[in-house]
Amino acid sequence: MTRKWLRWMPAAVVPAVIAAGVLSGSLPASAGDPLPEKTPQQVLLMVAQHGEKSLSGTLEQTSEMGLPALPKAGAGSPETAWLELLTGPHTARVYRDGPEKARVQVMDRMAERNAVRNGDELWFYNSKDNTAAHAQLPADADGRHESHPGTVATPEELADKLLAKLDASTDVTVGADVQVAGRAAYNLQLTPTSEATLVESVAIAVDGDSGLPLGVEVKARGQAEPAFSVAYTSLTLEAPDAAIFNFTPPPGAAVEEIPVPDHKAAAAVPPSDADAAKAAKRPTVTGTGWASVLEFPAGAVALPGQAQLQDGTPDPATANPLRPGTSDPEGTGSGAAALLEQAAVAVPGGRLVSTSLLNVLILDDGRILAGSVPLERLQAAATPR
Repeated sequence: MTRKWLRWMPAAVVPAVIAAGVLSGSLPASAGDPLPEKTPQQVLLMVAQHGEKSLSGTLEQTSEMGLPALPKAGAGSPETAWLELLTGPHTARVYRDGPEKARVQVMDRMAERNAVRNGDELWFYNSKDNTAAHAQLPADADGRHESHPGTVATPEELADKLLAKLDASTDVTVGADVQVAGRAAYNLQLTPTSEATLVESVAIAVDGDSGLPLGVEVKARGQAEPAFSVAYTSLTLEAPDAAIFNFTPPPGAAVEEIPVPDHKAAAAVPPSDADAAKAAKRPTVTGTGWASVLEFPAGAVALPGQAQLQDGTPDPATANPLRPGTSDPEGTGSGAAALLEQAAVAVPGGRLVSTSLLNVLILDDGRILAGSVPLERLQAAATPR
C-alpha cells in the first residue's frame, strides 16, 4: 500500500531503503529491548507498506486547541458532533477486518456514536437521539476507511493526512523509541521549518513490528502541551468477531437513507449547468505543505445555523450566525452556531475563528479561508487576484 507522500523521498533512495530493510530484517525487538535502528526513510516506508488489515483496540483522543466548551443545550446533537471532537477528551473503540469491514464506536457520556461498514452496507448511528443513516455502497467502492464526521479519526488516517504535507520545509527525524498500547514503536518526528504555519511539530508512533501508526501527537507553536493527540491504549492485531460488523437499528430509530452517486454512470453523461455550478464551488488551494490555505467560494459552504436551498446552496435569507447584527449576536443559542459565535472575533473584512492549530476566516463577501497558518497569511490569500 503506497502513499502519495512517498514522492517526498528522492526516487533513487527508495530502492536502497527497501534493500536495506530486507538485509537488516524486520524482526521485532524483545520486550524491553530497543528496536533496530532505522532511518526516517525506512520508517516512512514501514508506514506506507504496513499490511495490518485486521485489528481491534481502544483509542484515546485529547484536544487542547483553545475552543470554548460546547453549550450544554447543543451538546450531543448531530449538528455539533464534529465540533465536540475538537474539545475535551474522547474514547473510541475501533474494529477492522480487511478492506470492507470496519466499525468505530465513540463512547459519549451516557451515549455512543457508531460508524459501521460491512461489505456494501454503511451505517451511522447516534444513540443519544436514536437516529441512524444508511447507505448502500456501489459494487466498485474502494476499501478506504475514512472517519465519518462525529467519529474519532484513527492514528493511521491522521498520520496519512499529516504526512501528505511533507515537503522541503520539513525536517524528518526518528527520536527515542516509545511504548504505545504495550508495543514498542519508532518515534517519527516531523518539524516544519517554515514560520508560516501554526504547527510546531508532529510525532507519529510507528509500530516497530507492523509499521502501523499507533499514535499521533501535534504540538502548536507557543503551546507546551500537545494541541491534539490520538493513540491506542489497547490493541490486538487479529480479526475481530464477525458479529461486530452486523448492525440493525434499534426499535423506534429514525432511519435516513443516503443516496450514493453512481460515478461511472455520471462520467458517461455530458456535463450540465448544475455540474458546472458545483465545480465553481470547489475550494482552491494557495501554497503548499504546512503553509497551504484552502479557500471556499462564496456560497460553497452553509455555515451552522444557515439553511440550504434545494440545489444545496446556502439560503441567503437565513441569517449568518458569524456576522454581527444577525440572529443570536450574543451567542445565547445552542449547537454549532452558538459555539462558533462564541469563538469568532471581528477582524478587518470579516470574522475569525481561531484555534492553536487552525484559523478560519469568514469574509464579509461570503468566502471562507482556512489553514494551519497565521491570520495574516489568510488575509493575504484573501486579496482579490
